[in-house]
Amino acid sequence: MPITYLKRGKPEAERAEDDAKVRSTVEGILADIETRGDTAVRELSKKFDNYAPENFRLSPSEIDAAMNKVSTRDMKDIEFAQAQIRRFAEAQRASMTDIEIETLPGVILGHKNIPVQSVGCYVPGGKFPMVASAHMSVLTASVAGVPRIISSAPPQNGAPHPAIVAAMHKGGAHEIYCLGGIQAVGAMAIGTQSIDPIHMLVGPGNAFVAEAKRQLFGRVGIDLFAGPTETMIIADDTVDGELCATDLLGQAEHGYNSPSILVTNSQKLANETRAEIERILTILPTAETASVSWQDYGEIILCDTYDEMLDVANDIASEHVQVMTDRDDWFLDNMQSYGALFLGPRTNVSNGDKVIGTNHTLPTKKAGRYTGGLWVGKFIKTHSYQRILTDEAATRVGEYCSRLCMLEGFAGHAEQANVRVRRYGGKNVPYGTAAE
Repeated sequence: MPITYLKRGKPEAERAEDDAKVRSTVEGILADIETRGDTAVRELSKKFDNYAPENFRLSPSEIDAAMNKVSTRDMKDIEFAQAQIRRFAEAQRASMTDIEIETLPGVILGHKNIPVQSVGCYVPGGKFPMVASAHMSVLTASVAGVPRIISSAPPQNGAPHPAIVAAMHKGGAHEIYCLGGIQAVGAMAIGTQSIDPIHMLVGPGNAFVAEAKRQLFGRVGIDLFAGPTETMIIADDTVDGELCATDLLGQAEHGYNSPSILVTNSQKLANETRAEIERILTILPTAETASVSWQDYGEIILCDTYDEMLDVANDIASEHVQVMTDRDDWFLDNMQSYGALFLGPRTNVSNGDKVIGTNHTLPTKKAGRYTGGLWVGKFIKTHSYQRILTDEAATRVGEYCSRLCMLEGFAGHAEQANVRVRRYGGKNVPYGTAAE
């Protein structure tokens, strides 16, 4: 039986048209920020968030005031989540070591792991205040040792969101701004009269934020292209429709364009899941969003074999992949393109989103084919160095270098080697020739 699409989402041509509109909007706004700085940022914040304070950066007293609004229970939950994320990030950082080896007698090569010197962390607000995103970016950058961490999130009801501010502050942010959307990432990356530009921009966001990061890449580093949330469930008849439907709609509620895909080899499970989705949408408080997302971007793909399921999953390269089968470890061993895996029915994507310790900023739009998600290593630059300790080593390497440079026609390069062959080896190498 060939692979069958029991339900398809919006055609690729329509999705591409939507992307083109976003690109044009973002390009204009970033150019405006580049030209007018703080004035443009203030006007954009007023237009999109109806928020234009005297200063977008929160003072210490404003941070304290916001944190005092967070309940004791919420604060303890934030602290619990940050403890899990910190523990995993610290273990990841410990796995990255500086090295130095002697590759030939007297030739020393090494590398050092150096933190990015300034990072801007965007925390989405929009329809849902993404408190967890502050842990994922700010705290992880802090564990990496970044010396300047600035963080920004949009206002909620005309003021900084207390829990987001608390998460940023406890995560280790040095500067906290109440600013959202394109104007936030643009201001942090480009810089304005009041905000010094950063070297790297991280954090998830809506389609406009993701496109702004794409256009700013090169001017600054970015973590990855984190667009609308994607989720995929790979399941067989070891689980039921209610579990699959719940996990699909749990991510579809993120926005109107969040792909949710079921890949299965069970016609029975496919039918059950579709029926359960219709039932849950009648009672889900966020059904207004999730139903549109499911209608336009939801898919059910019926396969004949586990190998077909694997091939489909690797091709789609979804951000979140939940595996609930009788061979979860086989998928762990053979999946190559994804953001993060969630193995077995006892876990779920929400655990990764909020609390379990892995990072929730993950590649979307097939970027899992060439990158993993945000982790402490994204904030670390690995720089190499070399040292030659002896005259003999300088001469030996220099002779090879000279000849290889002349092979390519680079006489000036060759002379860098030749001068050392003459000086440290006592050999007469005519200018502009290769060492013998």
